[in-house]
Amino acid sequence: MAIEVRIPTILRSYTDGQKAVKGTGATIAELFADLDANHPGIKDRLVEDGGKLRRFVNVYLNDEDVRFLAGVDTELSDGDSVTILPAVAGGMR
Repeated sequence: MAIEVRIPTILRSYTDGQKAVKGTGATIAELFADLDANHPGIKDRLVEDGGKLRRFVNVYLNDEDVRFLAGVDTELSDGDSVTILPAVAGGMR
């Protein structure tokens, strides 16, 4: 099963500058474990010690926010696309 994972600029140092990488897994959690096996350190940037998504990381499965699905337990299918986006805060005061 192949999943395309789009990597934000801030995390590309883990993927040798690649904008997208391939990964495998039946769930988002398994995909992150696979990514970390191939790109050491990236998982720590995505999830907390307890396995939950970090507060300022957004993950989309085929354009749907996984927080509104099953979080890291969201199931994946061959050919899915996962996009990782850092949350952006700010604005005018």
